[in-house]
Amino acid sequence: MANQPSFDDRTDFDNADRGYLGTASDPRITDETGRVVWDLDAYAFLDADAPETADPSLWRQSQLNAKHGLYEVTDGIYQVRGFDLSNITFVEGDEGVIVIDPLISVECAEAALALYREYRDENRPVTAVIYSHSHVDHFGGVRGVVPEGADIPIIAPSGFLEHAVSENVYAGTAMTRRSIFMYGSVLGRGADGQIGTGLGQTTSTGTISLIEPNTYVTETGHEELIDGVRIRFQLTPGTEAPSEMNFFFPDRNALCMAENATHTLHNVLTLRGALVRDPHVWANYLTEAIELFAADSDVLFASHHWPTWGTEKLTTFLSQQRDLYAYLHDQTLRMINQGYTGIEIAERIQLPPVLESAWHARGYYGSVSHNVKAIYQRYMGWYDGNPAHLWELPPEESAAKHVEFMGGASVILPKAQEAYDAGEFRWAAQVLNYVVFDDPGDTDARELLARVYTALGHGAENGTWRNFYLQGAEELRGNKVPTPIDTASPDVMNALSIGQIFDSVAILVDGPRAWDTELVIDWNFTDPVEKVRLTLKNGILTQHAEREGAEASLTVTLTKAQLLQVLATRSLDGIDYEGDPETLTTLFGLLDEDDPDFDIVTP
Repeated sequence: MANQPSFDDRTDFDNADRGYLGTASDPRITDETGRVVWDLDAYAFLDADAPETADPSLWRQSQLNAKHGLYEVTDGIYQVRGFDLSNITFVEGDEGVIVIDPLISVECAEAALALYREYRDENRPVTAVIYSHSHVDHFGGVRGVVPEGADIPIIAPSGFLEHAVSENVYAGTAMTRRSIFMYGSVLGRGADGQIGTGLGQTTSTGTISLIEPNTYVTETGHEELIDGVRIRFQLTPGTEAPSEMNFFFPDRNALCMAENATHTLHNVLTLRGALVRDPHVWANYLTEAIELFAADSDVLFASHHWPTWGTEKLTTFLSQQRDLYAYLHDQTLRMINQGYTGIEIAERIQLPPVLESAWHARGYYGSVSHNVKAIYQRYMGWYDGNPAHLWELPPEESAAKHVEFMGGASVILPKAQEAYDAGEFRWAAQVLNYVVFDDPGDTDARELLARVYTALGHGAENGTWRNFYLQGAEELRGNKVPTPIDTASPDVMNALSIGQIFDSVAILVDGPRAWDTELVIDWNFTDPVEKVRLTLKNGILTQHAEREGAEASLTVTLTKAQLLQVLATRSLDGIDYEGDPETLTTLFGLLDEDDPDFDIVTP
């Protein structure tokens, strides 16, 4: 590889080991039923040279990410790393400890806190929690560190709750299904299987929780004194998450970059699905972070990976991370304005040698290829301007016609085998996908495509690409498994506003079946106090603040908690109402069901 960084450079390994205090004596973290939600020994196989079945660069990154235990970052700041996809950070105050980003699962966060207390102070209470941003791996384990009923500051950036709950509910089913492919959480661990995701190793599968913030950071420069610890915040909305912030500890010369600067090229559009992020804004906020904090910082840490020590080194790190997103943004737009499409730009673009040769700028999690396509999508949308792509046939119909046009599966399969033998895996995947979508029962085509996906996965430097390919191969071979987690947990649902709850119901309305149904329901909420009129007309469920027009056939008086109960049970039992309860039964009868295990690699 032309500008491949040197494998002889052991700086990252030295930094990843620095400050190590110890790890858990029991490698398995389990839930209350005894089910293993995280296994610290699952990646012990990485303690070896890279095999032929893994890209050496990704193997190196996974070796770094697989390190686990409690580490001292600087005086009074500690991290537990390797206990989930993300890091949990403990900042010691006068009386207790401030927790930053309590992982995905309650069980993992609880184990991490126990490890911290084992080595530091078993009686030190949690005095505050900081959510750096609105992704589940930075808040889901909060009930593992905050005792029930504890009255402590829960600090988050402006907009946190709205984005945290909407992302996990509105398109949560589809995102969660695709996240199984992205993170490889159900793939077997091993040299020919799942070896990591680049950002961390994988996602834990324990209990997801959420405690609503009670303190919001609304502007850059906001400062808090928590348990004797001064913290200065920088809001960075629209970067790695819609709601995110970096923060600085001026008395400890320590800078937390949340997930805005990590040891990988991040995603402009994550493969599990999300809103397209803004790399231009991302780069600008990194410039602002350098200007605000870098000169006064002795150490930089983040919610993934390992710290960077030294003012000069962390400034270079931040500058190169900034240049990475700025370069992709600017060069993609330059080529867009020359008439190139996203796919074409992804094949043409090349990073500057300085970035190409920096380990932390490699595409382990995001990739140059899919980030460029995301930038194209952000500015230009899905359509590339070619009329042939304006009204294409849907996948199954297109596949059938492609297969027929090419002479049938009996002609295609030998040619696909030749492409596979020649190492033309990308082309073989395209062609064989047509055959499988035309006839999902063609076992020869499925097996050959599975072998193609396996080869593509084993050759991928990007951890999420590898996982997608290998999970696709598993499903082609009949090894489909149910989605093991549900991000719409009770805590997440309870955090929805009444408007968001009704939005989530509107998404389930089967429009064609509801075209000819009209109904009006009035909802009187006592906690919180709010009045909502729901109307169904033309297949659209609409919320109204005013109660004008037709009289409601059903009026319901209840709390928000009771509304969630009504939606869960599809019943008004125990609920105060006036009018015809069959109105609600009619509405429920028009709601569709999500499919958490829908097919991806087959029709």
